[in-house]
Amino acid sequence: MHKWLFSEAQRASLPWRRAVLGAIVAAGFLAPVGAQAAPAGCAALQAKYPDWKGKTLVNAINPHTPGYEAIDPKDPSKYVGFDIDLGEQIGECLGFSLTYKPVTFAALLTTLSSGQADIVISDIYATEERAKAADFITYSKVFDGVLVAKGNPKKIDGINLSMCGSAAAENTGFVEVPLVQALVPQCKTAGKPEPTMQLYDNNANCIQAILAGRADTYVNDVNTVDQAVKANPDKLEKALAVTIPYSVGIAVPKDKPEFRDAVMAALIEIQKAGIHKELLKKWELDPNNFKEPDILSVK
Repeated sequence: MHKWLFSEAQRASLPWRRAVLGAIVAAGFLAPVGAQAAPAGCAALQAKYPDWKGKTLVNAINPHTPGYEAIDPKDPSKYVGFDIDLGEQIGECLGFSLTYKPVTFAALLTTLSSGQADIVISDIYATEERAKAADFITYSKVFDGVLVAKGNPKKIDGINLSMCGSAAAENTGFVEVPLVQALVPQCKTAGKPEPTMQLYDNNANCIQAILAGRADTYVNDVNTVDQAVKANPDKLEKALAVTIPYSVGIAVPKDKPEFRDAVMAALIEIQKAGIHKELLKKWELDPNNFKEPDILSVK
């Protein structure tokens, strides 16, 4: 299992972290990492959307995705990653600051809908089903990678019959879970053993399952897979990348359409200023992930 940077007792005693109930594993209100100066168009947005200027909002994150959101290895009182920087830029544009509430991935939207967070910027795919619980401002295309042990001993070459008889590690609540589950009847029809599923609370545990030999594969965002291979080049490899028909989005409460529109407008200004692409480069993420923002809302 993935080991936290601190023991449970140590984490509970830290001044910037406190325990909470339910699916939330911890809540931390960390110092902002800072942002570039707001684009010129942001002044007009602060005048148009004054309700959030000077406020401190809470961003619910699952901080186990290096490159997107993770505990800073140099300073455990901070979070770092593309999503962290993007959120800070949106806050800079609209005049608010952010604190962070780390939760399990499956608890991101329930934390938002319960009012314990104001926004979710945490590499979450915007789907029709999830849009029943929150509105999404999409900002990134999705390309998944198939992570396997070095040498790919099971010869897995996609989310297909090559996974029959394999053990897949996935994150609870991820869109990849039903994709793998859909292979069960297909494998049966082909006369092959069914794939099995191991569900974990974060990316680190899924990756650890392969390293420990408990699982054969893990399908997730290609940048996350690439980061895992980079960290363990002698033990892991990427079988391939596959296209997934979703976009990554920022989730906001369904009952706050003005806030949704403000975040959308700020993201447009950030993209026009070239900051979005600069952040992709900074965090070594594929520039092909870039997309112009759009809204996904389901009534």
